[in-house]
This record gives sequence, C-alpha cells and structure tokens, in this order.
Amino acid sequence: MVDVLIAGGGPTGMMLAGELALAGIDVAIVERRPTSELVGSRAGGFHARTIEILDQRGIADRFLAEGQLARGGGPGNRMLDVSDFPTRHPYTLGLWQNHIERILAGWVDELGVPVHRGEVIGFAQDDTGVVVSLADGEQLRTAYLIGADGGRSVVRKAAGIDFPGWEATTSSLIAEVEMTEEPEMGMHRTASGMHAFGKEKYEIRDGEVVYADGGLVRVMVTEEHVGTTREPTLRDLSEALVAVFGTDYGVHSPTWISRFTDATRQAATYRRGRVLLAGDAAHIHHPSGGQGIGLGIQDAVNLGWKLAQVVTGVSPDSLLDTYSAERHPADARALKQTMAQSALQRPDVRIEAVRDLMTELMDMDEPRRHVAGLLSGLDVRYDLGEGHPLLGRRMPDLDLVTADGPLRVFTLLHGARAVLLNLGEPGSVDPGPWRDRVQSVDASYDGAWELPVIGAVSAPAAVLIRPDGHVAWVGEGTSSGLEDALSYWFGPVRRS
Repeated sequence: MVDVLIAGGGPTGMMLAGELALAGIDVAIVERRPTSELVGSRAGGFHARTIEILDQRGIADRFLAEGQLARGGGPGNRMLDVSDFPTRHPYTLGLWQNHIERILAGWVDELGVPVHRGEVIGFAQDDTGVVVSLADGEQLRTAYLIGADGGRSVVRKAAGIDFPGWEATTSSLIAEVEMTEEPEMGMHRTASGMHAFGKEKYEIRDGEVVYADGGLVRVMVTEEHVGTTREPTLRDLSEALVAVFGTDYGVHSPTWISRFTDATRQAATYRRGRVLLAGDAAHIHHPSGGQGIGLGIQDAVNLGWKLAQVVTGVSPDSLLDTYSAERHPADARALKQTMAQSALQRPDVRIEAVRDLMTELMDMDEPRRHVAGLLSGLDVRYDLGEGHPLLGRRMPDLDLVTADGPLRVFTLLHGARAVLLNLGEPGSVDPGPWRDRVQSVDASYDGAWELPVIGAVSAPAAVLIRPDGHVAWVGEGTSSGLEDALSYWFGPVRRS
C-alpha cells in the first residue's frame, strides 16, 4: 500500500513524484518501459515558466548546464521572445527529452521514489482507495492513482473520463536515422507542409542553430495523407521524404521512428474520485510552440502539494477539485494557441497571408508580449477572485533582504512549502496556528514590482505564496482575509 501511485514515468510523472516526496508522501511510479532510458525524443526543451518552476525546487541548474539557451526572438521566432520580461530566466532552453528525463530521474532517485517496471491495465476504486492491476498479474493498492501515462492513457479510459476535441488534419513522421547523403539542415516549408532536419548535438550562436558535423540526423517530414494509426516504418519515412524532396537521402538504420498529428483533445475533467490525470493523459496537442513538457510540469506542481495535504489529512478532499478548476482552463488556453500555431504552418496562400500579418503584429510590442506571455507560461493567472494584480499569478523571484542576509524568493520554495512573506514592519503579519504548515519570513525588497505582460504593479505589504509559486493572498497594509486564505489553502486548524 502506498499513498500515491503514479502511472507513467515521463517528465510529468517524475515531477509529480518529486513534489510528493518533498512533502513526505509515500509515492511510487509504475512505468511500462522496461528501462529508464528513453529511446527517441520528440520534445526538446522548456519555456521560461517551466525553468522557473525547476528553479523553485533548486534543480534548474542541472538542466541549464546541459541545454542550449535561446535568448530573444530570432527571425521568424518573435512569438517566443521574452528577453525583456521581468524574470530571472528570459529565454527558452533547448534540451532533448531523453536528457530531461535522465536528469529528473536522478532527482527523484535522490528523493527515494521507487520505480516499478510494469504496465497498468486497469483499476478498481472504492471510498478508501484504488486497487491497480498490472499486466503481469500483480495488484497494487494505493490511496490515490495518478494517470500520467500519455495521450492514450489507460487510466483515463478506465476511469471513463471523456476526451473530447478535434481530429487530426495533418500527420508527420519524426525519426533519428543515418543518411548516406546529408540534407540541408533546418526548417523547410513546401507545398505539402513543414519539414525539418537537425542533429542531436547543436549550439545556438547569435540566435542561430549550428549543428555538429556527422552523427545521426533528426528528421521531421509531413505526410501526404492522414489516417493510419499503425506504428510507422522506415519505408513510410523513405516514401514521405521522396514525396517531398524527390529523394530519401539514403535513409537507413533508424534509432527510432514516431508519428504525431495535430489532433487536439482535453479530458472533460482531471478528476474522477481518487483518480486524477496530468500531462498528456489530460491533454494532447500539436507540438507547435514546444509546450508539451511544460504544461505537464505545471500540472504536476499544481497538483502535488494539494494532494499531499489531502493524503496527510491537513486539507479536506475538496481541495483536489481546485486542481481541475485551475489547470483545465489554463491548459485549454494553451491548446488553442497550439491549434493556431499549427494552422499557421499550413501550405496555403491564404494562410501565408495570415503568417505575414502575424509577422507584422509580432514586431509590435504589445501583441508580441501577449503571445510570448502565453507561450512562456509566465502570464498564467488562476482565478482566485478580485484583488491585487498579483493574486493568482506566479510570485516574482525577488532578491530579498532579511535579518540573516540576502535571500531569493525561489530559494524559500525549494522544499515545496508555502511562504507567508512579510514586507512591512517585522512581525506585523503572522501565520498564527498555521505556522507549522507555512513558513513565515520578514524581509524587505528595494525595487520596482513588475509582472510579465501586465507591467508595473503596486508593492504589497505581504504575500501568501503557495508551494507552486502562485500568490494566494495579498496584504495591502492589513491582514484582512489572511486567515480565510490560510484555512482554505492550507487546511482548517482546531482552536483550543
């Protein structure tokens, strides 16, 4: 019996496991792949908010040390330009998913999270827990089951959660192969769609991608037709290349081949009793904009602390309903953006006119900031009601001054614990009976307050920061509403 069992050991599952382990929860992962090594990396990096989340846990440097930073928006890439945003990480990070997973696996291993190799084929839940069935006949009992098992999620299907959305209209093959003739690297737009050639190893110099000589080629090619759901083959890839380029470049010896489409779907709800969904199990979309891993990690950090508090009895079960209430609309907004971006890639003269218009708009500051804020995840605001512009948004990583010396806000979040940050008279704000659940810090900050997209905001006297980095309460000279916020987010307390 474990407190939480996570089906799926990808980035979402591992991030959630880490969050729960930090909270002292007995958590385990069940991963159907026989080894920890990922063969094939369709995804390749993070946006600014995802890097901030990793920084909140003190592990961002592990990823930054291995990835490639892309600052600013180069030609045709203005939608991603956050170089002037008020964040410590105003860039995107290029890093293939196999490396992302290896680094996350090292982190969860340090936290003592066990990983079982097996395939979840179903479950049965009652009022006290969930019995999970594996393909080898083993059964595991858990208080809560998390489906982080991808777009074809067995957990989602077994839970009977609808997965409405839009069918595929385009299909692409992606692979890592050897080629006897080297193609021209980079993106290619033809009458049939978008295509690309790249390498595992590359550098970004002055905003341009420079690939290493030799080695395997990463290829992405749009297929002529949509419809087949079988596993793609080398012959499929060869035929698709010939149809577009007139040659297959002598393609051979694939390490892996995969297929993706622009199908877009989102689970009707992220919760059914003791079963919850996260990452691709909850939403699938075209990879345009590179948001897949980031959305899953944002799901994980929103859910982790809430689930931990429910498991330990600190908070009522109803707190879990706020997970779907917050993440479902945030993910839905991102999915619409990926639909728009994938539509812009269509080989149509009318769409080309829209692309030209978008290029003009992205050269204007306000439209560019709006779109870049959405893509980067820096503009996410959970609906926590009316109030200060900070409410519901991510807390900036301020350089604080405390009695013990300088301190970053994100450093306070390394342990995934809530923070009551008092920026007024020392001792004027106190968590009272919640002090065992919420860190209380007196500090000062000398500087302007700015938020991505919306700009300057008035400096608050105090803020209550949730473990996911979002602001749950803002004090503007009084403690009005603080106890209500503490009780709602961090559980009621018994008063003597």
